[in-house]
Amino acid sequence: MAQSNIKVAVQKFGNFLSSMVMPNIGAFIAWGLITALFIPTGFFPNESLAKLVDPMVKYLLPLLIGYTGGKLVHDQRGGVVGAIATMGVIVGSDIPMFLGAMIMGPLGGYIIKKFDQFIEGKVRTGFEMLINNFSAGILGGILAILAFLGVSPAVDGFTGALVVGVDWMVAHGLLPLTSILIEPAKILFLNNAINHGILSPIGAEQIRTNGQSILLLLETNPGPGLGILLAYCFFGKGTAKQSAPGAAIIHFIGGIHEIYFPYVLMRPLLIIAAILGGMSGVFTFVLLGGGLQAVASPGSILAILAATPGNAGSYVANISGVLVAAVVSFIVGSLILKTGKQTEDLDEAARKMQEMKGKKSSVAGSFTKQQGEVPASVQKIVFACDAGMGSSAMGASLLRKKVKQANLNISVTNTAISNIPSDAQIVITQEELTPRAQNKVPDAYHISVDNFLSSPEYDKLIDQLKNDHTTSKVEEEKRVSAENNTDSNDGLLKEENVFLNQHFSSKEEAIRFAGSVLVKGGYAEENYVEAMIDRDNMTSTYMGNDVAIPHGTEEAKKNVLRSGFTVIQVPEGVDFDGEKVRLIFGIAGKDGTHLEILSGIAITCSDMDNIEKMVHAKSAKELMAIIQRN
Repeated sequence: MAQSNIKVAVQKFGNFLSSMVMPNIGAFIAWGLITALFIPTGFFPNESLAKLVDPMVKYLLPLLIGYTGGKLVHDQRGGVVGAIATMGVIVGSDIPMFLGAMIMGPLGGYIIKKFDQFIEGKVRTGFEMLINNFSAGILGGILAILAFLGVSPAVDGFTGALVVGVDWMVAHGLLPLTSILIEPAKILFLNNAINHGILSPIGAEQIRTNGQSILLLLETNPGPGLGILLAYCFFGKGTAKQSAPGAAIIHFIGGIHEIYFPYVLMRPLLIIAAILGGMSGVFTFVLLGGGLQAVASPGSILAILAATPGNAGSYVANISGVLVAAVVSFIVGSLILKTGKQTEDLDEAARKMQEMKGKKSSVAGSFTKQQGEVPASVQKIVFACDAGMGSSAMGASLLRKKVKQANLNISVTNTAISNIPSDAQIVITQEELTPRAQNKVPDAYHISVDNFLSSPEYDKLIDQLKNDHTTSKVEEEKRVSAENNTDSNDGLLKEENVFLNQHFSSKEEAIRFAGSVLVKGGYAEENYVEAMIDRDNMTSTYMGNDVAIPHGTEEAKKNVLRSGFTVIQVPEGVDFDGEKVRLIFGIAGKDGTHLEILSGIAITCSDMDNIEKMVHAKSAKELMAIIQRN
């Protein structure tokens, strides 16, 4: 258990560091292009334009990282204080302070967050702006001074030690050994922290003195991942083999390295192929004098070529290093795939990758089975989730409204995945649940969504259905819905179950709070709370539009005594797997009697203006009135 907790903590830490860097990749690319083009050894040397290079790497990039880190902790105020604090480490050093920004940004956000929590409810009306502005300025100024006097020298010393270590490794031919750490770190999503927190600052300093840096190739080399994906193209099985060619293109040309992580997770021994490929590539770079004159981000072959110094020797060295890494990882990966029993489940591996990342992966949908066109003569659309109690009911309500507005007489129902009817023609689920739904009804047309409240897939589907002139006119199926339960829904949303201005350190804390309200209100038995935690662990109960609807699993329906709701306002938000949630609707549903009010909540929450009104509501009555208007 302790080892598992350490693993989770490392993964969360890596994801947090990555979250500071990834939103600012565009700025890294801009700096890299200007560097590659206009420095004295660039493609088009220009002394005037080259003056942009140093200020961008010394001020712009660290400030963006510091602001983003602070904002992750405490929104806009956290970002401002984080940026102010980051100026202290920038001015206190002569080297690019990416690592210092990763420290001071979140620290600034944390300090101002704690201050705001301390004074909450204690500021007299009319003094809020004065207190807010001066507190941010004073605390930011103090942190900047502390960063200048203490943090900056410490980071300088740490970076200096790293430089000495790197120089020693290069001198003794040991630089290839860094792949032993870097390649596994990618799988743990520590790659951006290593690349931009450690390698990029040292590399930027080497560029200023030597014109190029080999360090910028250590993490960005797409060769190891390409070799593994090519091995799957020839020796993989099933979906893994079919999807590997497309993944190889996305990885090598697009530079999205995480797309090959699930393939490694399916066969953990493939990490050996990645390490040996990485070591071979680095050895080739060292042997031939490879290096980059700007950060290559993302790690695409195109980005690497664009950042390569404009001479034939550098191109030969860098291209050779990438190709050697790919060949070695391909050979080793092929041996591993051929000599072991393959029990490959790419969807499960992709799910594990997202769990490790701590939030939705931008490439997860690439592993989902491809389908044909929307079927003709559609009669039945089914929304499915694990329990059929919350997210699917809300999604069905929204689509049902759109179907009605389009004058399409099509049945739209919701159910648990285990109960999807065999005659369902279109099945809509969250992305993580789509493989289960496909196994249940393989002949249906499946649609994956990541936002039940405002997915563009709804309008896309309606347009397709409207263009299908053969769509059947069928009688609306009887279903448990608002029309059939008007009498039993009175009083489900009660003022005493609405909680304003709540603060939670984690989604589990928030879910337990919601569950305890339902238990105390007599809506569910005590063990329903754990079922709510289990349900969210299966797939996030985040619905989109800053809304989450925690509820129990399908098995926990027996623990529901009667239908009930709790509404929890979290103005500062709480993290649900990388998504910020400001409104939580805890649900206990019994015999469908909760569906009418859930439908109203879905329609209300599909409009972000309503979300903002509820988040800023000053009383339970005000918040309830916004829901009841729909």
